[in-house]
Amino acid sequence: MPRAKTPRTITPPKKQVLTMPEATSTAQVRKASSSANSQNLDLDAQIRQRAYELYLQRGRVDGFALDDWLQAEREIVGTRKQLKVKAAKKSKC
Repeated sequence: MPRAKTPRTITPPKKQVLTMPEATSTAQVRKASSSANSQNLDLDAQIRQRAYELYLQRGRVDGFALDDWLQAEREIVGTRKQLKVKAAKKSKC
């Protein structure tokens, strides 16, 4: 007769606990987060609009969505960086 296998004990995985650094104020964190989110949404909307313009310029040819998005992103982010550099130069004067 075959022997019965002995049951193995299974050790549960160790739980990792992640802690967040304490903020000085919940209101400050929410305000900063809200401001960053609105800037990201604005940037996203600008990129989306420019990508659509590129699509229209190409004659509404499908298959270039990623190319249009990346081109629009380069243009919008590049323009923002140029404006920041100009503003920094003006503030130094």
